[in-house]
Amino acid sequence: MIKSIINGHVFNGETLLKDHAVIIDGGKVLQVLPQEQLPENIEVDFDLGGNYLVPGFIDLQVNGGGGVMFNNVPTVEGLRTIAKAHREYGTTGLFPTLITDSYDVMRQAIAAVTQAIQEGVPGVLGVHLEGPFLNPERKGAHAEEKFCLIDEQGFEIITSLKVGKTLITIAPELTTSTMIKRISDKGVVISAGHTGADFDQTCEALDAGLTGFTHLYNAMTPLQSRAPGMVGAALNDEHSWFGIIADGFHMHPAAFRVAVAAKQLGGAILVTDAMSTVGASEKSFVLDGETIYAIEGRCTNAAGSLAGSDLDMNTAIKNAMKFARIDWMEAVRMASLYPAKAMGLDNQFGYIKPGYQASFVSLDYQQNVNSTWIDAERK
Repeated sequence: MIKSIINGHVFNGETLLKDHAVIIDGGKVLQVLPQEQLPENIEVDFDLGGNYLVPGFIDLQVNGGGGVMFNNVPTVEGLRTIAKAHREYGTTGLFPTLITDSYDVMRQAIAAVTQAIQEGVPGVLGVHLEGPFLNPERKGAHAEEKFCLIDEQGFEIITSLKVGKTLITIAPELTTSTMIKRISDKGVVISAGHTGADFDQTCEALDAGLTGFTHLYNAMTPLQSRAPGMVGAALNDEHSWFGIIADGFHMHPAAFRVAVAAKQLGGAILVTDAMSTVGASEKSFVLDGETIYAIEGRCTNAAGSLAGSDLDMNTAIKNAMKFARIDWMEAVRMASLYPAKAMGLDNQFGYIKPGYQASFVSLDYQQNVNSTWIDAERK
């Protein structure tokens, strides 16, 4: 059924169109036009009242939400709860992220994502497997005893999702260029993280098919004058992207600003690395038998190591504007268009244009979320 969203300022992913309406049909955008040109016979789905309409946010790294950790509840219902919690903050598309776990749990998680996509669970676009192919020297809060190398069984698992998109985080120095290319050739997006790879090893992996970097700065070799490390490679490379956590804890705001300024346009992507505490009243959770606490927005384990975040995407956008001194529209692109491009989904998401999915966020003048649409269904 054809319907419309009226009386708003539409940020279409490129420019801000004032006093415009959006006509949607069958889950997609049919037309974006000035308000005065809207045909009178089209049903109104929502009156924005002069507020903003922007492309829906896409989060590439979501470990949990609504009181659920994906590792602990790798089921369709678990995914439904997580996606619903993040939708409240404008995230209309996400990649539920499985922290390092056994092959059995990985299979369960992929099966759950497959079923969720087939059943049309709103917001689930694929899966992010963060581990277990990581370096124990940069383990963070991951369970080191579950780390392993990529063998044929692992290759079969990480390339087994047949619907949606798969993103994996690996330590590239612990595998081969041949394996990286094999995985990339299967359509899996490969990111580096929890790794001790130096600059040269990272560049070799980039040549083989690595395209991203997981939570820049954290759990990777730093940038130094004579040893650029993985951070240097990530900032130097003109074709890759990095995820970055704008919570004020994973890095100093100045480091955030430097990274965004150094990277080519579209290469810096906001991620939350959110844990179950987002959208939940309970501010603690259990991961691999260890209790993690979120105190004043900071998630840490008993050793004091950061263990994900208590960040939502709309707050990340506001923080990015402040930390990086960028305008609101660029911060929105970092949470919508740029992650869509990173995952090869920018022909469906990231813009409000004819033919694109009708997944939007309505924001007021203080950039607070009013409503969301996923495939034209409003909440």
